[in-house]
Amino acid sequence: MSKLGDKNVLITGAASGIGRLMAHKISAHGAHIIAWDINAAGLEALRSELEAKDRKISTYVCNIAERETIYATAQQVLDSHQVVDVLINNAGIVQGKSILEASDEAIIRTFDVNTLSLFWMTRAFMPAMITKGSGHIVTVASAGGIVGTAKLTDYCASKFGAVGFDESLRLEMQRQKLNIKTTVVCPFYIDTGMFAGVKSRFGWFLPILKPENVADKVVKAIQRNDQRAILPWTVKLIYPLRLLPVGLADGIMGIIGINRTMDDFTGRQGNH
Repeated sequence: MSKLGDKNVLITGAASGIGRLMAHKISAHGAHIIAWDINAAGLEALRSELEAKDRKISTYVCNIAERETIYATAQQVLDSHQVVDVLINNAGIVQGKSILEASDEAIIRTFDVNTLSLFWMTRAFMPAMITKGSGHIVTVASAGGIVGTAKLTDYCASKFGAVGFDESLRLEMQRQKLNIKTTVVCPFYIDTGMFAGVKSRFGWFLPILKPENVADKVVKAIQRNDQRAILPWTVKLIYPLRLLPVGLADGIMGIIGINRTMDDFTGRQGNH
């Protein structure tokens, strides 16, 4: 088990959703939370909540869609804290539009936030982890990074990229014999408002996840140094479908209802 007490834990998208919940849960273990978000008011609310519980938190307003802004903000963090022990790349956005409905700018922003920021955040904070001789990089991806669905072409592609990023990063750490752990989180839809309106055809099989439960499981996965956290466990059954002929696999996914989950989507763009 990895101890979180007295560790510097940076969470992107910390002002809302599971990012905010993780900040509360991880700070309860004695960690110093370094909260990043584009929402200044949300960060101040989080700061007030944690300080009222006598917990340690530093907040930074940062638009992680901008590489240079990430690097500048990261330098401020390193100047103040020297090292980030656990980096949780949690922030994510969704458009919920078909490929022809989404604008060019919206598609680019999806990749800037959901995929490219992973590179800039890791490149900013991993050198200090290497110097210290330890660290943990957490990538909050999605079940949409394992299987695609209609009206999520940019989102799923960006999350496939996040899953591939984590896998390659893990192998690089092993190859270089670095004591830096990695965890990828692939949840089904979470009931945070980001995916409001989505439906699961068989809720007993693929339930819409509760934010509190997801945050609990992510924190436990970090503590256990789990390399993957796939939620719920039934999402793992997607992997064997890859071995089937495409038409058959698509038919099974159609029966499960995956390709219809976004039909009534009304969610907001925002964090997980």
